[in-house]
Amino acid sequence: MKVKILVLAMALLFSLNIKAQGMPTYDNTNFVSLIKQLVESGKQTAQMIKSVQFLKDAKESIEKVSSVVQQLRAVQEIAQNNQRLINVMQDDLQDILNSPYIKPEEVTRVAESFDAIVQNSLDTVDFMGEILSSDNLKMSDAERAEVLEQKKQESKEMVSNINTRTKRYKDIISFRKMQDKVNNRETEY
Repeated sequence: MKVKILVLAMALLFSLNIKAQGMPTYDNTNFVSLIKQLVESGKQTAQMIKSVQFLKDAKESIEKVSSVVQQLRAVQEIAQNNQRLINVMQDDLQDILNSPYIKPEEVTRVAESFDAIVQNSLDTVDFMGEILSSDNLKMSDAERAEVLEQKKQESKEMVSNINTRTKRYKDIISFRKMQDKVNNRETEY
């Protein structure tokens, strides 16, 4: 019986030996090198993700600044147009109203037509202040810039309108002045 067990044990050992010869062996240095490469690749990926986020944040910041600059330009142009209206009101309107060639019944009409333009200008300034300072309107920067661009266009039209009216009244005064000279000239025959 001892011989049988010994033969079985040797057969088993022999069979294990044969199987052990076919098993692959691992080179630890290659495995460690692979792990190091994976870790480095992970670091690079994390850095790339940070870079992408940084670029995304930078783009958003640039867009905000661009929108603010656009709004500022629109506000500046509206302010310049309002200053032109004020200058016309101070200079040209006084000359028109004080002219002896504007009839008394026309003075009220002239003043009212200019007053309507100035009132519209003041309403624009008030609305602009509300848009720029209030969050109650819940507008995005793009929407705010669009509204300001529209108001800028309206203020250009107001300046054009007041310039047209001023020119028309000056032409009327000039015509009446010339007419007065023709009618009141002395004739020497």
